[in-house]
Amino acid sequence: MAKITAAEVNKLRKATGAGMMDCKKALVEVDGDFDKAIEVLRKKGQKVAAKRADRDSSEGAAIAKTNADNTKGAIISLNCETDFVAKNDDFVNLANDLAELALNYATKEELLAAEYKGITVQEKLTEQTGVIGEKIEIGAFKTLEAPFVGSYIHAGNKIAVVTGLSKNVDGAEEIAKDVSMQAAAMNPIALNEEGVDQETIDKEIEIAKDTLRQEGKPEEMLDKIAQGKIKRYFKDNTLVNQAFIKDSKQSVADYVKTADSELTVVGFERVALGE
Repeated sequence: MAKITAAEVNKLRKATGAGMMDCKKALVEVDGDFDKAIEVLRKKGQKVAAKRADRDSSEGAAIAKTNADNTKGAIISLNCETDFVAKNDDFVNLANDLAELALNYATKEELLAAEYKGITVQEKLTEQTGVIGEKIEIGAFKTLEAPFVGSYIHAGNKIAVVTGLSKNVDGAEEIAKDVSMQAAAMNPIALNEEGVDQETIDKEIEIAKDTLRQEGKPEEMLDKIAQGKIKRYFKDNTLVNQAFIKDSKQSVADYVKTADSELTVVGFERVALGE
């Protein structure tokens, strides 16, 4: 049997993130063969992943990234089972790495198949499931492209947002961050009125009419009043029409135009853990 040195154990730990004892056991099992020891640890991850497949992974880290020229943004949530793991530096670092990698892909499936440090992202997640002992998976995956894209991550990595602007102007980074903070805090259902689906509109109109009936309003007045209420609904629930949280006297759309009269918000994506 080969003698397993502390240096070999430490090398395996750095390569896999596994605990020192798990690394030593793996090396002993394969008589010191480094590559085979990695396979042993990965198989352990597969077994743990299979056992925990039905566990709830509602904790984790939501991370937003933008590319070098701020024309594309990506958000991923790396999910786990407990807040304790979600706050671990290695876990957060992995989430940041994968969000950066996500900028190069269009779908979550492509990201999972992508190479990460010599293995696929999916294999890395399986490996880390074995290392940590919790279900680790990518939950949300969203991308956004625009002439300028900025981002915001709420404290604790619980909410991440990317916002697209119609062009790159002086102060675009701050503006995009402010609008992203707005979306994080106010959770709009759409960018503007056009983004609200007809089913939602019809539902809100019926709710308004039912409320008006209970208040004793005449039937012939319901349509007109309900239309006024739906306008209020758009104001409260669509991003560009919302009152700007840093200055409620102006809308988000008006705030954006303070930098450039032609500047508009062209899109946003929001990911929040547990929603």
